[in-house]
Amino acid sequence: MDTPSQGYDVATSNYKIGAITYQIRTLRDRQQFSDPEGFAEEAGISSAAWPMFGLVWPAGIALATEINQYHVEGKRILEVGCGIGLPSLVLQQRGADITASDYHPLAEEFMRHNTDLNGLAPIHFFKAAWLGPNPTLGRFDLIIGSDLLYERNHPELLAGFLASHANPACHILLTDPGRTNCSQFSTHMVAQGYTRTDTRYNLNKSLAPCPRGRFMSFVRAHA
Repeated sequence: MDTPSQGYDVATSNYKIGAITYQIRTLRDRQQFSDPEGFAEEAGISSAAWPMFGLVWPAGIALATEINQYHVEGKRILEVGCGIGLPSLVLQQRGADITASDYHPLAEEFMRHNTDLNGLAPIHFFKAAWLGPNPTLGRFDLIIGSDLLYERNHPELLAGFLASHANPACHILLTDPGRTNCSQFSTHMVAQGYTRTDTRYNLNKSLAPCPRGRFMSFVRAHA
């Protein structure tokens, strides 16, 4: 475990994605909290939700593994709600055109630390909430995310955010551990002209598909 920093404890662990092992600095556990200047509170992040950005979740590992094999050449890519951003690190390692976004006040700091740990150039980061369009963020050919639909209002908010930042032809790839809000989100995306397909995902240390975890692939050829 690393020494305490700014009121929270961190740890560094290794995650092997494909042939490469990444060093990832995370919060030590879900009990961490530090918001001395009130930035998280101002952003609407509760003390219970505060540490969620700073951990590597199974859905994030599954997404990183999948995106490590994805054809990314010529695509402008966004990881939305990136949190600790393991998939973005994998894409940066592959030389992809990757932008990471999150609204947690510490997400960019952790992302920068982890690119340094792995000898990578800084990933372009954009602090973005889902409450409205962010004109300077632009639009993307591929948008990825993991475990994003855990609050009741997230399907509508995320779908609106994606509508503002997806190119007319776009692929949206999300991993989800089986949350009940997926159907509502899918309804929003179908209304935007996407076709959805689902597949189960495997985790790195699992020989069988996760019983509830899935990739949700939304494809829109044009708008």
